[in-house]
Amino acid sequence: METSPLEVVRLWRVPEGHRKRFLSRSEGDVAEVLPKVREIVKKVRNTGDYALLEFTERFDGVDMTRDQIRVTEEEVSRAFDEMEYGDIDIIREAAKAIERYHRRQMPEEWMEEFEEGISAGQVVRPLDSVGCYAPGGNAQYPSSVLMSVIPAKVSGVKKVSVCTPPNSDRKINSATLVAADFAGADEVYKVGGAQAISAMAYGTKTIPSVDKIVGPGNIYVAAAKRVVSTEVDIDFMAGPSEVLILADSTADPHLIALDLVAQAEHDSSSAAVLVTTSEKLAEDTSSKVKNILEDTRRNRTAGKALQKYGLALIVRTTERAVDFVNDYAPEHLQIMVREPERVLDRIKNAGAIFLGLNSPTSAGDFAVGPSHVLPTGGEARYYDGLNVQDFLRMPSVQKISKKGLEKISEVIERISELEGLPAHARSVRDRVED
Repeated sequence: METSPLEVVRLWRVPEGHRKRFLSRSEGDVAEVLPKVREIVKKVRNTGDYALLEFTERFDGVDMTRDQIRVTEEEVSRAFDEMEYGDIDIIREAAKAIERYHRRQMPEEWMEEFEEGISAGQVVRPLDSVGCYAPGGNAQYPSSVLMSVIPAKVSGVKKVSVCTPPNSDRKINSATLVAADFAGADEVYKVGGAQAISAMAYGTKTIPSVDKIVGPGNIYVAAAKRVVSTEVDIDFMAGPSEVLILADSTADPHLIALDLVAQAEHDSSSAAVLVTTSEKLAEDTSSKVKNILEDTRRNRTAGKALQKYGLALIVRTTERAVDFVNDYAPEHLQIMVREPERVLDRIKNAGAIFLGLNSPTSAGDFAVGPSHVLPTGGEARYYDGLNVQDFLRMPSVQKISKKGLEKISEVIERISELEGLPAHARSVRDRVED
């Protein structure tokens, strides 16, 4: 590689009207595939398992029969037999960390008497069914299964199913099946892409429909979630992964370059951005990215991502850097400055935040506990990462005595009259006057 794919830009040299291009990510790619995805979703909705088998052969190169779509207990047992004990223990440890974190998130039911005879509170109720999507095929992503299924099971969801594409042997990778078992998944299906999202949304003879679909995926998965979102709940557009690193001159350019390449190797549409006040740091990082790519097995994927959505942006002040972070609203934000906690106070928009030189995104991807299923494409402006509350409903509960109703009857009646709703007023008046 003759030159680094990481472009270095001095923001003050760019005209104001051209700066928005630095915020762009693969959401444009999602828009481009929407027409094709709509056709896939429509066909699965209309013809069910037949369409699933057709698309699995066309897109994954795997010829299956209907009775092979659902993973059997024998296949799960075989997955455990095929894995090393040490690797099984590693997945178990990751599952424990993720469960521990999400149990801490669980909200409590409560009821309080605010005035004599007037009580209100909330109860906590899980969804009945959830579908979790996990990338797969000839790659394996057991962490995505853990990060999606465990929060759902901790919240109390009765039935959690997993869809993930099969490999060329008509199987699901062993690590993925072991992770699904540890996470508590009730069913696993060998189907991926937009067709899997459609199957979970509308149901087929083999795959039941669910109340909500969650999980990360490529642009086709993200587009399919957008299409079905009018009829089934989804988490958010968890598309190709992205990281933004906010750094000052105290940061190590080698570590930054490693973290940028690590994010870029996920997908050729991944985004990896550095914003800094140090020109030297930006130039050094760009140079080191070139060297690290040469020694990276997934250098073609990472190189394409960095060419399309990679950037080393130099700004004049930390305040301007923070403004860019909040405008970008990254999926992952690494703050690699002298005093990261001071910068944290000014961050408004990010899916997951990592503080300090020794807190890389890769740690959060696998081992710390919070789910790595996070909003992308700027949706961190209004979504946070997947957590137990995504699988819960918290209906309010109200209990009022006759004495309590008397206290608030005038408020109810007057507002009812102002809004032209006389029956509302009478429903209270007749109780109070009885």
